[in-house]
Amino acid sequence: MKTYSELIEDWVFRELDSDGKSWLSSQLNKISTNQYCQNDFDIIFGLIPRKLGKFDLKLSKIDLKNASEIKKGWVPYHWSIDIACRVLLLSKINENTNPIFIDKYKDLHKYADGRELLALYSGLCLYNYHIDLLNISSNGLRTNIKSEFEAIAHNNSFPFDHFSLNTWNNMVLKALFIGARLNPIYGLDQRANLELANILQDYAHERWAANRDVSPELWRCVGPFINDLFFKDFKKVIDNGSEIEKKAIALSIYNSPNSSSKSNLLKELTVYVEDIKNNKLNWNEIENKLNTKS
Repeated sequence: MKTYSELIEDWVFRELDSDGKSWLSSQLNKISTNQYCQNDFDIIFGLIPRKLGKFDLKLSKIDLKNASEIKKGWVPYHWSIDIACRVLLLSKINENTNPIFIDKYKDLHKYADGRELLALYSGLCLYNYHIDLLNISSNGLRTNIKSEFEAIAHNNSFPFDHFSLNTWNNMVLKALFIGARLNPIYGLDQRANLELANILQDYAHERWAANRDVSPELWRCVGPFINDLFFKDFKKVIDNGSEIEKKAIALSIYNSPNSSSKSNLLKELTVYVEDIKNNKLNWNEIENKLNTKS
């Protein structure tokens, strides 16, 4: 099986023109053979969009399958050529636990512009773990720039693998605050927890009190913990919510532990149950409908 570095290299070289291939090959050779100084790396890193462009990387289903086999939770379908090439450069100094990698990563992060941050965050799940990567990504969640937040939270297994319970819960709540989708968060169901469910219930109540909408995706994190208190909220959405909200409630409770509350709620959502069983109704559909709506 190829390494993630080899995979990315295949992707970018099949899309670059001859000039781009020549320039990138030269830079990668310098890095691989240590024929560069530290300032050279920074210059190369910064020049990538000018030299190679910013167009979207065209990845097939097979490409994405190969990525997932190398690293579960890595879904780079949203990557652009500059993100891919910057991750590729970093991979060359990350290989073999090169001790200069983390220092270089921290230095680049300190002075990064917006697009450079996207590359630094998007590759987090691929690098050898270091506590400084955890600190940088945790602090990165404070941003109100949606694209930067999503580079950490979406299609990236680093949060699932390394974030504490508190940091994870704050990330999910922050996603709702800034309008980022929950479905692309890898491991959302596996890391569901009662503390998060309670936090999101309070958030929903605050939204309702202010006559604001609540994202249907929120209930996905509450469904596994149906109790009398949550039952009232689910019932409210079933009685007064939109169709997409009712579908989300149905999905949220369908796979939750069996209980009288679950049975009573599903009786009112039977129209959706068969579609869930046949995978015609799933969280991808909810996400797509929300994206279309917005």
